[in-house]
Amino acid sequence: MQLEPAFRALSDASRLRVMRLIAQMELSVGEIAQVLGQSQPRVSQHVARLVDAGLIERRREGNSVFLREVAHSAMGDALARLLALGEREDATLAEQADADRTRLATIRAAREVEADRYFARHADEWDALREIHGPEKASEQALLEVLGDTPPGRLLDIGTGTGRIAELLAPHADNIVALDKSLDMLRVARARLQGLGPDKVELQQGDFTDLPFPAHHFDTVLLHQVLHFAQDPALALREAARVTRPGGRIAVVDLARHERDELRERHAHARLGFADAAMEKLLREAGFDPAEPVEVPGRELTVKIWAATRQTHPSSAPDTRKAAS
Repeated sequence: MQLEPAFRALSDASRLRVMRLIAQMELSVGEIAQVLGQSQPRVSQHVARLVDAGLIERRREGNSVFLREVAHSAMGDALARLLALGEREDATLAEQADADRTRLATIRAAREVEADRYFARHADEWDALREIHGPEKASEQALLEVLGDTPPGRLLDIGTGTGRIAELLAPHADNIVALDKSLDMLRVARARLQGLGPDKVELQQGDFTDLPFPAHHFDTVLLHQVLHFAQDPALALREAARVTRPGGRIAVVDLARHERDELRERHAHARLGFADAAMEKLLREAGFDPAEPVEVPGRELTVKIWAATRQTHPSSAPDTRKAAS
């Protein structure tokens, strides 16, 4: 980052307000405009200046674009300290910051209302799924115990859904990328996770057969009740292996093998659970060394947790991206 363009971009009071806002949570241009009380075209101009200066970055999610600070930016850290000092020393700045935070709270509340409406529309489906999977607390506690021997570090939550598991693991992980293919589910997860801050949790849209991350990027990868949607579980696990560092871990939480064929139509399950031997084979072929599976009996079906360690010197495996083409 060059200092002169950065200082020029920060010379405007509105752009300083934008930097303060997105340090607290990812926001769309429309949400920033709502807080600043300015038009979207005007806010877009401010955003463009900050992006060009290398201070913030855009992230597309369907038809929406969200803004966040550039990761691990020394300038961003220094600016946050400077703004905090300014609020203590400048009464006018402090008053403006308080007003912005009040408007930001309104946006948080609106997101939560939208999430509640989504759940209300799909309440019957969620209740049916909870009956099948069994007690959630038992599964969550078992997952914490499986991961408990080593901190998760940088964690990828594939198929984050409502964001519940990312919320559960946030106190233990350095940071989490919560990924989901569904924009509806990302909106629900954003409402749930927005209080954690962008340094702790990042939400991103993506498909588990083509993860938008470089190789060896994560210490821990989690697939929680999502692999049974995969038409090709081997492809999804190879892609998970690609982004897991050597010596890193994967945890697959899913249904044990069952015969409830109606789940294919009712809930779009592509797989009727997994047998231990089949999952072990999938994990080994992807480049993992599996541990003993953990069983969590449910009300109707059994949940299993298959954990494994990424091989330090993995044998040659098919190139995931070539296989997907």
